[in-house]
Amino acid sequence: MIKLIEKIEGEAKLNFKFKNKKIDFIDIEFMSTRSIEKILEGKPAQDALVINPRVCGICGHAHLIATVKALEACYDDLKISKKAEILRELTLNFELIQNHFKWFYLTMRPLFGEKQELLKATYPAQLMAKAIAIFGGQYPHTSYAIIGGVVCDITEMDIIKITHYLDETVKFFKDNVIDGEDDNLLACTNVDKVLNKKGDLADILKEIKKREWMNLGKSYDRFIVFGQNSYFNSGKSVKTRLMQNLSYSYVKEEQSNNSFAKNVSYKDKYFEVGPLARAMVNKVPLIKDAHRKYADSIFTRILARVCETAQLLAHSKKLLKELDLSEPSYIKPSVDISKINGIGQGSVEAARGSLIHKVELENGIIKNYEIITPTQWNLSGGTKKKQGVSQKAMIGLSDVKVAELVFKTFDVCSVCTTH
Repeated sequence: MIKLIEKIEGEAKLNFKFKNKKIDFIDIEFMSTRSIEKILEGKPAQDALVINPRVCGICGHAHLIATVKALEACYDDLKISKKAEILRELTLNFELIQNHFKWFYLTMRPLFGEKQELLKATYPAQLMAKAIAIFGGQYPHTSYAIIGGVVCDITEMDIIKITHYLDETVKFFKDNVIDGEDDNLLACTNVDKVLNKKGDLADILKEIKKREWMNLGKSYDRFIVFGQNSYFNSGKSVKTRLMQNLSYSYVKEEQSNNSFAKNVSYKDKYFEVGPLARAMVNKVPLIKDAHRKYADSIFTRILARVCETAQLLAHSKKLLKELDLSEPSYIKPSVDISKINGIGQGSVEAARGSLIHKVELENGIIKNYEIITPTQWNLSGGTKKKQGVSQKAMIGLSDVKVAELVFKTFDVCSVCTTH
């Protein structure tokens, strides 16, 4: 049975194969490609700062920051101010927050019998888009981050505006998503207490429990995070064992047989990326408790993404207080990019998980460019003997609609994946 999956970023085709009335295997197919990596070849290095944010309309800022990090890694002695680092991280936080709201209200809620709540999704997303625009000048597809820093020079009035946008978003989260204080959610260590609350999150979690889906959607129970900043930590978690200091050299990308999307593995194994992976590596108490009880199920996956929204809102407020407006936004590199020869890699945590950019420069011209996106990690089209993360999570189910729900809990984006 072939099903076209919509109401995701782009579209994907799932070819379900059944045995004894249960899903035995799923071919995941992304049907087109835009060949961004090929377009970049032969272009001046800084062209990537304009082209790459257009890989995706949702995660354009993540692609920009991964690009600038990869280009900066080609230098030996580049300096970046703390102010520029905070501004980059703040805008990335805002992008993740607005994506999480859209995913929750436009993708998840309708799958549990609720109508698509457009106004609930767009209000906090608009607030975060306005906050991004203060730093980036526009949203989406901003190119405000450049080699050596950022081009914006913000004022105290800008800080006041962003504080207002954050406060309004926090209020929305409290009034709708959890119907209570977000501090209580962040401090909570027992997932059963979340089930006893009111709000849109509790409604979904209670419905999962009512349908006896608490253990639905389990995969390999191994997670990986490559992006690192003042909040996220890089590392991998395998059945609660945490390892850090990961090497890019073990990341392998292979062409899938039936799809334009490539498969991505680490040490020849598939790993889940995204909010659940980040929570496991960061040892978030609430998510660790949910994981102990329900492992890498749709219950834990949904809870982790909503919990991360509260975490990023709180962390963004903290970062704002650390901003020193007297610092420079940009420090000019000592060597012009046209004279640079080198190989650089940059990784960030996009909404859906680890995003990696790799570039090779010859006299400032792009010789080779490689982009590894989160959906490639989660939706690798493996084989029956070696299934991808989302494939394994769907195998054994008897209902295609339930399998689609499991699939969408990974927050699928075929746009980035078909770069």
